[in-house]
Amino acid sequence: MTFFWAFVVGGSICVIGQLLMDVAKLTPAHTMSTLVVAGAVMDGLGLYEPLIDFAGAGATVPITSFGNALVHGAVAEANQHGIIGIVTGIFEVTSAGISSAIIFGFIAALIFRPKG
Repeated sequence: MTFFWAFVVGGSICVIGQLLMDVAKLTPAHTMSTLVVAGAVMDGLGLYEPLIDFAGAGATVPITSFGNALVHGAVAEANQHGIIGIVTGIFEVTSAGISSAIIFGFIAALIFRPKG
């Protein structure tokens, strides 16, 4: 059942993103930003962790989990280190994902020779 619910939740997040692009006519950048903010708001309200517990990778793989990670890291570090922890927490939790995106994007650009 875990795989089923991961598929349903992850697929639902993707359907929401596709509807934002097709029905609301948002650009991919606006859609991605909207989903990141939605994940951040859900974490701020305490709703994203139960979703992760329920759906596993269905909630951690989509872009909404990036917003969750930003808020989750900021809140955890703010509780330990005060106001400066907000900034350090954001970078501490998400630095691996951001770094890997930059590195693999650079490698892909070297291999496939992008135009423009």
